[in-house]
Amino acid sequence: MSVLVIAEHDNESLKNATLNTIAAALALSSEVDVLVAGSSCQGVAAEVAKATGVVNVVLADAPTLGHALAENVASQVMKIAKNYSHLLFASTAQGKNVAPRVAALLDVAQVSDVTRVIDAQTFERPIYAGNAIATVQSSDAIKVLTIRTTAFDAVTTGSNAAAVKSLEAVLDSGQSVFVSKEVAKSDRPELAGAKIIVSGGRALGSSEKFNEIMTPLADKLGAALGASRAAVDAGYAPNDWQVGQTGKIVAPELYVACGISGAIQHLAGMKDSKVIVAINKDPEAPIFSVADFGLEADLFQAVPELTQKL
Repeated sequence: MSVLVIAEHDNESLKNATLNTIAAALALSSEVDVLVAGSSCQGVAAEVAKATGVVNVVLADAPTLGHALAENVASQVMKIAKNYSHLLFASTAQGKNVAPRVAALLDVAQVSDVTRVIDAQTFERPIYAGNAIATVQSSDAIKVLTIRTTAFDAVTTGSNAAAVKSLEAVLDSGQSVFVSKEVAKSDRPELAGAKIIVSGGRALGSSEKFNEIMTPLADKLGAALGASRAAVDAGYAPNDWQVGQTGKIVAPELYVACGISGAIQHLAGMKDSKVIVAINKDPEAPIFSVADFGLEADLFQAVPELTQKL
């Protein structure tokens, strides 16, 4: 049984989500190959070659792959897809963009958001916003999986030395064109991989209050800032801070929820956090059902006091 993981990177460094996906792949096979498709990304290939369990790194390096356009990456995967029994993608925006195209080209059913590998054909995945776990069995010759990265501990790097093999890059598909990208720069940790996250909800009332109350606490903890969908929809926080079923799925060491009631869509995105602290003045707020520590208090008093005492 052969397993291929499609690496995520920015052509300069490997995304941590790839290390979690490799961990899932190792539950299928003790030997894993990784495809690195990009432009001037030899450093990424060298980095992933050090990851535990990786046997071969397949490097496709060309300008046509530099912006990770889904059509081009899918075509690149297809060049070697039939050499493998399982193709694994991280369940991220990029992975969700490429994996369905690969599954369609192979004419197989994709298994999405895998949280547990039972055997080579059987997997678990959450449904109904994580309120139920479905056991899914696939009989397809090639299985295309997206992996919920928070469900698997990342493999270590540095002790391995996998072989790096070059693969001829595909030509541009011509189906899409890269125009531009805007990258939000921040000194804070990236939300998806942060060890500590401080999130605010609609109860904060305005973007000014959000910044006034939440930013000092995040600064003290060295945390990433998150928000509920209600807070994002109200304009209190930017879209890329949204945590939940329609936002980012996170599982930090510490998650502090301030003024978040805990709709099931939000809980689906953060309930795997190691320690959850909830601050809310409503004793019936659903967030308390998943919290390890709950404080029934007015956040406008409790959060500044907590910040002061840290």
